[in-house]
Amino acid sequence: MRENITQQFGHLYEPLKALLIYRNSEKKSIYVEAFDMDQQGKPINAHPLTVQESITLAKALDTSEDLQTSFLDPIGLMPKNVLYINRGRNAYALWHTPTQKVRLLFKDGLSIPNGEAYVPPMVWKAQRNALYVYALNSDEPLTLTTTLSQAPYFNIYGDGKVCLGNVSIQIPKDCGLEEFMRLWQIYFFNSFFSHSLGGASPVKGNIVQLWQKLVNTDEPFPLEKLNPIKSTIKDLLK
Repeated sequence: MRENITQQFGHLYEPLKALLIYRNSEKKSIYVEAFDMDQQGKPINAHPLTVQESITLAKALDTSEDLQTSFLDPIGLMPKNVLYINRGRNAYALWHTPTQKVRLLFKDGLSIPNGEAYVPPMVWKAQRNALYVYALNSDEPLTLTTTLSQAPYFNIYGDGKVCLGNVSIQIPKDCGLEEFMRLWQIYFFNSFFSHSLGGASPVKGNIVQLWQKLVNTDEPFPLEKLNPIKSTIKDLLK
């Protein structure tokens, strides 16, 4: 004899909707049929999945932190420096910043003082928990074929990913796009640069000597020192 343990469940879930997915074996197209459920939990009222039902389903599934993409929604108009927005599984924003003077921090032992210096134009690609940065060799308008260079900093892997170390990244759940971009730039420039990754210098020449020469001066960043890579803006749209 089987024992009914339903009452022991903390919550009772009743069937609400059933979906049946058909696939055309030749064209690989998909057709979704939806069913309502009667009081006995049996499927009734078969019909093509409606747009409203699709929206409701998407909202129901969009509950995990990995799927939430509200940080890609601007509070106001879309910022002019935003290049691309991807709301897929690994949602990210892609934006650029022009030549600017920023404060840089360096770990003791590098013999580089903390202070302000000019940095080159940059391209930023940020997910909720990961950041990639690249440099540009000019402030000219960007296109899909614009070539990228290695970002001329420490703590960056060859593919542009930033090693965050023990930096605590805290992006609020209700964060808008403008704040999302601002926070990532703060996290990046307010962390201590400590070492090169991958064994090679991210610039042409000695990176330590380069920043020793630039920090606490008004000297523009020498763009000819950037290391070009084989990637373009288009390659970042993945």
